[in-house]
Formats: sequence, C-alpha cells, structure tokens
Amino acid sequence: MAELYEMKDQEERFVLVGVASSDSDDTVESLEELEELAATAGAITVGKIIQNRESIHPGTYIGKGKIDEVRALALETGATGVVCDDELSPVQLKNLENALQMKVLDRTVIILDIFANHATTKEGKIQVELAQLRYRSSRLIGLRNSLSRLGGGIGTRGPGEKKLEMDRRIIKERITQLRRELEEVKQNRETSRSLRNKNNIPVIAIVGYTNAGKSTLLNYLTKAGVLEADMLFATLDPTTRTLALDSGQQVLLTDTVGFVRKLPHHLIESFRSTLEEAKYADIILHVVDSSNPDVDRQMHIVYETLSKLGISDKVIITAFNKQDKPEAEPVMKDFKADYTVKISAKTGTEVDKLLLIIEKILNERKVLLEKTFTYQDAGKIQTIRKYGQLLEEEYQQDGIYVKAYVPKDIFQTLV
Repeated sequence: MAELYEMKDQEERFVLVGVASSDSDDTVESLEELEELAATAGAITVGKIIQNRESIHPGTYIGKGKIDEVRALALETGATGVVCDDELSPVQLKNLENALQMKVLDRTVIILDIFANHATTKEGKIQVELAQLRYRSSRLIGLRNSLSRLGGGIGTRGPGEKKLEMDRRIIKERITQLRRELEEVKQNRETSRSLRNKNNIPVIAIVGYTNAGKSTLLNYLTKAGVLEADMLFATLDPTTRTLALDSGQQVLLTDTVGFVRKLPHHLIESFRSTLEEAKYADIILHVVDSSNPDVDRQMHIVYETLSKLGISDKVIITAFNKQDKPEAEPVMKDFKADYTVKISAKTGTEVDKLLLIIEKILNERKVLLEKTFTYQDAGKIQTIRKYGQLLEEEYQQDGIYVKAYVPKDIFQTLV
C-alpha cells in the first residue's frame, strides 16, 4: 500500500501558460483569473506566456519553441513550476514535465487544490476527494514526477488531515467507497427536499460566478454567519437558511458553489447533488459582480453551467451586486432573466427591492382566499400565516373572517 505522509506546504512560484486558438478567445482574461486562482491556492505568479496557434498541441500542450521560452522564463524568474490554463491529458502532462524538468500542473489541479482547502463539511470533503481521485487515476505517472520534484505542495493536498498519493487499485477501491458515502448523503438531501415540498416552503437557490457576493447577500438577508472574503471560492459548502419576508411568509435560501471558467467536469460530477439544489428550487437568484470588467463573460458561464446541469424553465432574478464600488457598470442587462435589480449586498442598498420582487413572484403563484373559518378551524389560519400572505383577519360572531393569498397547492385544504 502506498505510504501516507504529511507534506510541508511551501511558497511556490509559477509561470502561467495559455493557448489562444482564435482572436475571439478570452485567453488573457482566463490567465488573469488563473493568477487569482493560484494566489488563492497560496502561490505567486512570476510570469505569463500565451501561445497563438490553431489548436492545442496534442502531445505537449504548446509547441517546441514555446517550451524553450517557458523554460528560459522559469529559470530567469526562479519559478518552481508551470501551470497550464487548460486540463492536460496524461500524455501532455508527462511530456511537458520531461521537456521542462520541473513541476507541471493544470488549471483543474489548482481548482481542486482550492476546493480541498476550503471543504469543511463531511459532504464537501467527500465530493472534493472524489473529484481529486477521478482526476488523478489517469495521471499517476505525471503526478508522481511532480511529487518527487518538490515533495508535495499545490496539487497534492487532500481535503482531510493527510496528503496522499495512491496507486490505481487503491484509488479504485476508494472511489467506490466515496460513491457509496455520497449516495447516502444524496438520499438524505432528497429526504430533506421532499419534506420541504410537503411543507410548501418555497426554495430560492443563489447561484453566480465565484466571488460575486453570494455569501455576503445570504449573510445580509439571514445573518447566516457564512465566511465572506474577496477571493475565489472563499466558501464551498452549501448553506441553507430561512428568510422571513415582510408578509410573514417564510422562504429557504440555499447558497451554491460558485462557478468559474473551465470548471472541471470532475467537480461538476462530484458536486452534482449539491448543484442540483438549483434544479429543484422555485426561484433562481443569480448574483452578478457588476464591478468586474469581465461581467458579461461571467454571466454567460453561469448560464452555460446551469444548462449542463439541465436547469431550465425557472424564474430567474438577476441581482447586479457591488453597486457600492466605483467600477460598477451603470447600465446592466440580462436578457435571460425575468427580473433584474441593482443592489449592494455589502451596504444593503436596494435589497428591499429584491425582496419585493421575490414577494411578487411568490404571490403570482397564489390564489386569493376569502373565507370565514369557524373557531374550531382556527388552526388553519396558522397555515395561512406560514405559507401565504394574510391580508385581512377579523373576529366575528360566527367565526374568523380571513382574506389572504395562499399557494395553489394548499388552497383546496383550506376551502
């Protein structure tokens, strides 16, 4: 069995490498984001190189001439490794390592490393380890070369206490075990979901690009106490909190993991049960960082990811967040959204407008109920208070007169 061992984290210095295959590619922005990802993982970017070529080299990611250029820049800047902006195949990883004679990582490894550091719940740790093992199982040779060169560091951390490298047989056994554990978590999630449906509590899924301000908004609305930080993937584990609207109606707000360019398919697969919270939500609340110069591209990636998850036909509210920043775009549009609103989750500006939109959407799904309940049926009024919007309540001689909006699916139980 492979040895389990602790690895001492060390400051790593990377040269970032990307390939632009057309003028429309956003390689420059993608490499800037990769620099942010590397910083979040604890690394320093000491140089960037972009190669313009028709397609990614199947054997070495970049061409021979560019490999020489990368090697020279790495030596000049004292880089300890290279990070490529796309997911490398096992062949590309091995060949590039041999050509450069230094540690080579790809974008996927950096993202997985960040997730390993930020997962805190049992479910999050299972999901991250599963994604890591799926990735590593076909890349053991290249990864072993990296491990032998630097003795660990970024790309080798696991979500638990130990850092481990395993052979294929052990990986296969571990993946089977993790899938079993994740299936149990999924069953528990589905049970909770069924209970929510039974209780007629509307669910709002908060989605958005990483660092758009989802956690800040959740904290402002519900005092959830979720970590807020100006960094990519500051929070990973989903949080669900209850929000009482001004009408008295309760809704559940569920925060989901942030999206990012080239989100590894290993992660999408492993986090599917978490991300599917959006699939079963009544409303999608899309939080957008309106101060980001790449805002349109980020919005496109969010919708692209939702599409991959099969999430469609949902009412979407787009909240253009961070309006308190001077860089915020003054005019923002989202043609895929049913409603848009400009807010600042940090200061609370215009958040009341967002809540009014939520109330409006929920009311459109209700019917008007006017009825006098006998005093023996007074308990039904509590149901109205919890799931509906009580407009009038008058105690009369023959009972309690009520005028209220109630969800269509509980209307029949009240009349």
